[in-house]
Amino acid sequence: MTGKQILIVEDEKPIRDMIAFGLRRAGYQVSEAEDCTAARAQIADNRPDLLLVDWMLPDMSGLELTRQLKRDKDTQEVPIIMLTARADESDKVTGLEGGADDYVTKPFSPRELLARINAVLRRTVPGGADEMVQVEGLVLDQASHRVLAGERAVALGPTEYRLLSFFMTHRERVYSRAQLLDRVWGGNVYVEERTVDVHIRRLRRALESFGYDRFVQTVRGAGYRFSSRPT
Repeated sequence: MTGKQILIVEDEKPIRDMIAFGLRRAGYQVSEAEDCTAARAQIADNRPDLLLVDWMLPDMSGLELTRQLKRDKDTQEVPIIMLTARADESDKVTGLEGGADDYVTKPFSPRELLARINAVLRRTVPGGADEMVQVEGLVLDQASHRVLAGERAVALGPTEYRLLSFFMTHRERVYSRAQLLDRVWGGNVYVEERTVDVHIRRLRRALESFGYDRFVQTVRGAGYRFSSRPT
């Protein structure tokens, strides 16, 4: 993972310095921004491989910045980890539903943060498969890392793409949240099972306008499956 570019968006300089020091020691390239305006300018000049975004920033919330970046086709696939003192479950869900790929509560150890960064970046590396999978007009092109509904592109974040890729290549079988964490997230111990539900909702929303959200089915008491058959 060394050599990857990470942008730290944090208004408190001591925290930026602490994070930057640990990341540079781990081999990452680091840039810094103290607010959302500076972050947008840096992203326009040199798109990072990952962003660390504080929730509370002086000019705009980090959550709103995350939402904006995930709506922009040029930055929607850049993974984002939110850094915040908000530890309530509802805040975590709000952050994840807003587009964050992970959520780290303050105070955190540099070791934990580095583990989470490494895990998120591992999940966003393309697998190199060259197979094309199709289910009733929904096409997953693993070579180009694209999803098409007929002739129209389906915009997915990196986690939703991996989730759909797993589902489409493992159709009809039911998978529990724990199994999906192991198979899609790579068994990362820092990711909570609730995270699966958040990304399932995001995947369904992305497929809904094309009529394919019905393929992602909830099996009560068991988990989820991907099927073109009626539930």
